[in-house]
Amino acid sequence: MQRFTLSFSALFSSAEFSFLPTRQIERVEMTAVDDRCAGTGSALLEDECDLKNTPTRSRTQRRDAPVVVVWRNVVLMSMLHTAALYALVLIPSASAYTLLWTVFCFVFSALGVTAGAHRLWSHRSYKASLPLRIFLAVGNSMAFQNDIFEWSRDHRAHHKYSETDADPHNASRGFFFAHVGWLLVRKHPSVIENGQKLELSDLKNDKVVMFQRRFYKSSVVVMCFLIPTMLPWFLWTESLWVGFFVPALLRYTLVLNATWLVNSAAHMWGNRPYDVNISPRENRFVTFSAIGEGYHNYHHTFPYDYATTRHGPRQTHWGREPQEWINCSDVSLIISG
Repeated sequence: MQRFTLSFSALFSSAEFSFLPTRQIERVEMTAVDDRCAGTGSALLEDECDLKNTPTRSRTQRRDAPVVVVWRNVVLMSMLHTAALYALVLIPSASAYTLLWTVFCFVFSALGVTAGAHRLWSHRSYKASLPLRIFLAVGNSMAFQNDIFEWSRDHRAHHKYSETDADPHNASRGFFFAHVGWLLVRKHPSVIENGQKLELSDLKNDKVVMFQRRFYKSSVVVMCFLIPTMLPWFLWTESLWVGFFVPALLRYTLVLNATWLVNSAAHMWGNRPYDVNISPRENRFVTFSAIGEGYHNYHHTFPYDYATTRHGPRQTHWGREPQEWINCSDVSLIISG
């Protein structure tokens, strides 16, 4: 057992366990400058601009912190992904309504992350009315990826300290760590130390964010598991077994991995048309799986844009972005910032 523990721990700490490209990154002068970094007067924006306007950053990583595996998380993640594999076998027995419901839950929970915790609360890239903020908070609870406050705090740290030990999912530690490994070990001390220095007053003053944080566990039970399972059984007599494994567990696992691919694959594979000095890339597969979030080089260059890329009038290779459709809706739930 001791031998296995040491081997597993090495997975997170060994410099050899890395899928990063080995060729040297070309250093060129960055010409794409986000004009929103000029005289913003916002503590949140200035936090990110300070790092964004730094011409070079050392990629040398300290490895003196011990790696502490959280075995409870390892077991739970293993069980979840095993259940998701089993759910694939159940798909042929699921009704068409159940499959459509699964797709709806995937998109709804993904929007709770990308349009909610990410674009709205982490970056404040647009303003939202109270009904929309509640809508996105509910979707975020269905996604079950930590509450909005914690998700936004970690993401701000990711941008401010990208690819350093203070980055919660530091991609320089390899694909596995950036994808899921960071959730299976205790946070690096630099993540905790520097995370406490971030400006988070806007989140603390947001009643929707703090309400969700207060009742997060119960909201996850209801939104991530009970409703996806029970609604198909109640409305079209789907079996509870299929309802639990397909719309609940399989959908949840797919949303998790779609989000994780932004942290891993989109930091390693793809082109860098906006800034070659940073690791994030434009990855079309991630764009498809994470509803637009694969244009990651653009996002790290212009983190305050509510859209994920610039292709003509906010057009992506996969069609208009979900954030764009919400923004253009007749009900005017969003007022672009």
